[in-house]
Amino acid sequence: MKKYLIPIFLFLIFNTLATYSQSVFGKWYTVDDQSGIKKSIVEIYKAGNKVEGKITKILKESKRNMRCKKCKGQMKNKKIEGLVILKNLEKDEDEYTNGQITNPENGKTYDAKIWVNPEQPNELKVRGYVAFFYRTQTWQRVTNK
Repeated sequence: MKKYLIPIFLFLIFNTLATYSQSVFGKWYTVDDQSGIKKSIVEIYKAGNKVEGKITKILKESKRNMRCKKCKGQMKNKKIEGLVILKNLEKDEDEYTNGQITNPENGKTYDAKIWVNPEQPNELKVRGYVAFFYRTQTWQRVTNK
């Protein structure tokens, strides 16, 4: 009996770690598409039965007090640091879909879906789209090293 406990225990540990590494939840660096420079940290979390993402930190100190001047509605003139930019995402197998993402630089809101890159579990794919036109960004998981 004891010889079976260790393999079962190891399987459970590695299975738990693999599941965690595939999760969209947690903190992610947003990355500038052209320069590759990390711009901010977005925390993705459950909000009721949906998923949201909030900018928890702008990495460039001189931009931390910027406001979303081009945003509309309740987001207009809100501080970008602390702004919920991903909303209403619903789980759909390995993706979260049917949500919206707001670009605080231009104030526009797009339909959105997110998923963890299956080949690189520390990469989050974030797609904003209108009809058949889309743009996909790659965010990097914040790790405690």
